[in-house]
Amino acid sequence: MELILLVEMLDPRNDFLFKRIFGSEENRDVLLTFLNRTFEEAGKPSLTEIILLNPYTDKDAPRDKQSILDIRARTSEGQLINVEMQLFNKYDMDKRTLFYWSKQYAGQLYEGQSYKLLRKCVTINILNYSFLPNSRYHNVFHLTEDRTGIPFSDDMELHFLELPKLDEYEIPAGGSSLVNWLLFLKGSNPSQWEVLAMNEPSLKKAMTTLEFLSQDKEARLQYEARQKYLHDEASMIEGAREEGLKLGKAEGKLEGKAEGEREKALEIARNMLNMGLEIEVIAKASGLTESEVRALKV
Repeated sequence: MELILLVEMLDPRNDFLFKRIFGSEENRDVLLTFLNRTFEEAGKPSLTEIILLNPYTDKDAPRDKQSILDIRARTSEGQLINVEMQLFNKYDMDKRTLFYWSKQYAGQLYEGQSYKLLRKCVTINILNYSFLPNSRYHNVFHLTEDRTGIPFSDDMELHFLELPKLDEYEIPAGGSSLVNWLLFLKGSNPSQWEVLAMNEPSLKKAMTTLEFLSQDKEARLQYEARQKYLHDEASMIEGAREEGLKLGKAEGKLEGKAEGEREKALEIARNMLNMGLEIEVIAKASGLTESEVRALKV
């Protein structure tokens, strides 16, 4: 890797770049090893083979908002795996995950086919932000009964890999592990790549691919276009969220004010009723309807 220090490395957390590194046919072995490290850490059996269902092609243009930049694969047993990189927080990640998982699960069947044909679907979300309220960088979810832990079905499996939670982790002293892969994705200093590659030889191919793309003019242009789109999208979402929070606070104040004014009107109406005034007069004075005033007499 003599050229590593001669070029500025692109960020592998960019979803366009991530798919080029992990989602191309020539790097299918890289994806397989990454998946195995993920499953091994979760106590799952290793995979022997995967088939890419949407391998990277030139049609995955970063300027196209509709480009599908996740990675979809099928195991030799027929299980479906979806891997997605999220550079920025789009919020509602829980609902978004369930929505796309359900589409993948239901999409296995054509009309009239038996439910028995449905196979397990695994979602792996790699997040460049903290999402879950714990310090674990790798969390796995299944459907289980609350009190006994009895599994309802093994068909749903959700992995969340949160890169910021690796801040306290150093490069492992030796041996293959998921941490090696996540530290590479997190943007470890290229001077540390040699140690990571020694721990995990398959990482060398991912690093070589990243180095090649970092030197390729067209790849850099596509990367920069995607980065701009991602930044603009994140700014728009954050701006809309802040505006929504401001609007919510303003509406809350108005509702509080309106509620206070109504209580005042009710108190006035009660006092006037005690004075024996006519309902029509009380309604005009308090701003309540005649029916509301009559209800106070009950």
